[in-house]
Amino acid sequence: MDIYALIWGALLRMAQALVAASPTILVGWLIAAIFERILGREGTYQLFGGNSWRQLPQAWLLGMLLPVCSLGVIPVMVQMRKSGISGGTILAFGLTAPLFNPISVLYGLTLSDPWAIFVFCMCSLTLITIMGILWDRLFPNSALPAEPIRKTPYGIRRVGAVALSIFHQATSVSSIYIGIAILGVGVLSIALPAGTLQRAAGKDDLLAPLTMAAVSTLAYVTPMTAIVQVASMFQHGNSIAASFTLLTLGTGINLGMILWIAQHYRLKPTAVWLGCLVATVLVMSYGIDRPLSPKGVEPADHTHAFDGYCNPFVRQDTNLPANAWRILRENTNAAEIIATGTILCILTFGMLFRAVDPHQQWMAALCYTTPKSDATESTRGFPPRGFQDIVLPNSVIAGISIISLVIASVGACFLYYPPVSEIRKEMNSIEAELIGSYNRHEWEKLEYWIPIQEDWAHKLVVSAYLRGRPLDRYTQMKLQVYKNKLELLEHATEDRDVDEAKEFGKQAALAFRRLKEAI
Repeated sequence: MDIYALIWGALLRMAQALVAASPTILVGWLIAAIFERILGREGTYQLFGGNSWRQLPQAWLLGMLLPVCSLGVIPVMVQMRKSGISGGTILAFGLTAPLFNPISVLYGLTLSDPWAIFVFCMCSLTLITIMGILWDRLFPNSALPAEPIRKTPYGIRRVGAVALSIFHQATSVSSIYIGIAILGVGVLSIALPAGTLQRAAGKDDLLAPLTMAAVSTLAYVTPMTAIVQVASMFQHGNSIAASFTLLTLGTGINLGMILWIAQHYRLKPTAVWLGCLVATVLVMSYGIDRPLSPKGVEPADHTHAFDGYCNPFVRQDTNLPANAWRILRENTNAAEIIATGTILCILTFGMLFRAVDPHQQWMAALCYTTPKSDATESTRGFPPRGFQDIVLPNSVIAGISIISLVIASVGACFLYYPPVSEIRKEMNSIEAELIGSYNRHEWEKLEYWIPIQEDWAHKLVVSAYLRGRPLDRYTQMKLQVYKNKLELLEHATEDRDVDEAKEFGKQAALAFRRLKEAI
């Protein structure tokens, strides 16, 4: 392939990874700031169970609840290490947090077999327990003494300290590791030409989990993307072992996280831990493959689930910069645009603060208290001057903040999945676009609209489930027929086959009409 196409393909994949990760990176910075300036070192240490047997289960539970990805979890891991938490607990949390969150679990339950999602969750708990215990046994005393930090006073100064801490998190060394992880995505796209992985997850392919393990180290997958890919693999009868390997390694780790672990815990322990992790994941993958394989599903001979890891351009592509911009624009939603813009603003102000205040004197000023004021704050409870003077303990503030993140992520489901009536209107408009496009042989329009229509079809199921009126069996069958026809139309579009595109397009239109009647 032309080196020009390789470079533009790598730049596009890196940009897509950054945009997709932007919301969870913001959440990671916020959680790290809460740990540092509200919970403090001792509070963070106690939140993860201190030095008790509860360390690993609590790390798993917190990781399941907090909506971060394998990039956004890095600054949180930094704060955990500064709080004196053991290496096994930090790595357990770092593995679990990117795997599942309330939105992705809910999405998975409505797209895949709920029993399979439950098994995946239990396997993740078993995995992080094994890896956490193994690390603490092989490499004891990996925890550092808690780094001293000035206590943050109550009131508006605490709010200012949290905001300033977010700017510090954004311009800290953890952002370098985030950049390295994104760079790994570009390297992977250079190594994998377009379409390389379309036949890499066959149901009977014993090497499929090994292929996914090799790819996953450099890949970056958001929790939502991973759960959609897992659901797609279930629906198309692909390898369940490969799907678990991809979910665990592709979502749980990345190149930046591995280098962070090597930097703080030395290269040899990191290599041993990583080898044990891959081996354990592969053993679990092969173990659950047969029991969870969907029954009555004819295995597909290929899949497009992993096209996002490969180079997006083929040999005959022209005007690569314009095509790269078009693909990035078409695959970016409003929330990601806002989050990416916010990240750029935070980085800009963070670098400005670093330049103007290199010794963090502003933070010291915000946290400065006299011995007299310390004594006053420790004794006052409900002063007579009004409700605004009530002093809430740091643990209460941090707990409310974390619970609010969880509630916000669940509430975001209702925003991300509009009512069924709204989805039906959107699908109706897109179907009209599809009919005009395949009749006029407008292949690029078809390539643009078909994935969007498929996404709305997935959202239809989740929206009905969220609102307490799940689709009945008959409607689900009509929806599945429509999605199958869309996939056939997608294949005809890829082949630029005029006759097949018209035929499958007509079949899709008929299936969609029947789906609307069923709804």
